[in-house]
Amino acid sequence: MIEEIFATLSQSFVPKSLSQPKSFYFSLGDTKKTVELSSDSCRVTDGKAVENADCVCKTSPEFFLKIWQENYRPGMKDFMTGTIKSNNPSALQDFLRTFGKGA
Repeated sequence: MIEEIFATLSQSFVPKSLSQPKSFYFSLGDTKKTVELSSDSCRVTDGKAVENADCVCKTSPEFFLKIWQENYRPGMKDFMTGTIKSNNPSALQDFLRTFGKGA
């Protein structure tokens, strides 16, 4: 299911939803993906394709699916307990918005 989501990201991409390019690195269990976004493009690469992503997100595949499919939005408790880890939580909201998932 995770692979399917990343494989279809470009289809749900909303152009002009970002003002500047951003890179995201996701570590979801065994799945590692880099997503590079600009105002008019979305590129998904297996593994770590950029040295220092603007946003790194590490969580379980199950928790990612809860966010993506059930519109769950992580709160402070989720970050404090380590259920989800990120160096830039606000960029995760940008990521969701870029794919019509309004944060």
